[in-house]
Amino acid sequence: MNTKFTTKMLCALLVGTTVLFAGCGGDTKAEAVKDQKQVAAAEKQSGKISAARNTPIVAAAKKVGPAVVGITNKAYVRDFFNRVQLAERGTGSGVIYDKSGLIATNNHVIDGAEEIIVSLSDGRSVKGKVLGADAATDLAVVKIDEANLTVADFGESGSLQVGEPAIAIGNPLGLEFRGSVTAGVISALNRSLDLGERRFNLIQTDAAINPGNSGGALVNADGEVIGINSAKIAVSGVEGIGFAIPIDTAKPILDELAKQGRVTRPFVGATLVDKAIAARYGFDMDLKDGLFIMKVLPGGPLAEAGLRSGDIITKFQGQAVTKVTELRAKIAECKVGDVVEITYMRGDDTRTVKITLKEMPREQ
Repeated sequence: MNTKFTTKMLCALLVGTTVLFAGCGGDTKAEAVKDQKQVAAAEKQSGKISAARNTPIVAAAKKVGPAVVGITNKAYVRDFFNRVQLAERGTGSGVIYDKSGLIATNNHVIDGAEEIIVSLSDGRSVKGKVLGADAATDLAVVKIDEANLTVADFGESGSLQVGEPAIAIGNPLGLEFRGSVTAGVISALNRSLDLGERRFNLIQTDAAINPGNSGGALVNADGEVIGINSAKIAVSGVEGIGFAIPIDTAKPILDELAKQGRVTRPFVGATLVDKAIAARYGFDMDLKDGLFIMKVLPGGPLAEAGLRSGDIITKFQGQAVTKVTELRAKIAECKVGDVVEITYMRGDDTRTVKITLKEMPREQ
């Protein structure tokens, strides 16, 4: 009888123990779920977001966004009553790149401005001063005298790879859309684009770039500025093709503009016409695959070497040139004082001379 009683008591004890431990297990799971919810709520309250949402694009926008500004171009105009007053001509973007208040932007953003207003991301609006501008590269430097400025870091555009993320930050369509962020990829590198008689080597991206984005930042996934947004193909049916000036190209130019207000460039001293320009203006001439000299600047390098109107330049440093933009690009690779070789035709004669490149006058 004692044995049966002991067995019954043991069974009851085991069942109770099992229930007890099962109950504790259930409470532990419930508490764990509760803790997870509390952690999630605390993260939400503290502003933290999940790793899935906190992407490199988010990080880059937070890092560079405060350094992107709005630039309003104002000029004097006459109103309906023939009164002269300052009026807004357009708006663009800029990037603060130095704590002293230096801002990189496009030349066409500030071109012709009588007054520049810079709108900062924190709501401040201050007057800016154009330190220098360069139409050849569509770059300009504006300075503001303000403290507590967020400065963007410049990266290296030479290390870019086609297909890597690209983030454009600027003010498309005006200041109402200030600080807009669009994302895409680097579509192509060293894309040559002829605008007028100038050739630009640009970064191509499919990150949306619209009017007002000009002068803004093109940023990589590390939050570094790798380009200054400059141009967009605005043709019906064409989408996702935007361009930026590579930051490796922009940095030395911005430095010159900030220090001396202009960029020192070599030139040959002549007005030239190629086949495309001749056709555009209705000139009927046989250029024989060269550049026709319309006018030689007195005292310029070509004039000093004996070249004259009617001569046709065929080679520069032994390389054939058939477009004015090609010759400009080759000269841009040289420095003032460099001695270069020019091959030209005068009638049926082919001649070669050496010229010393001079500094291009400001009006050129």
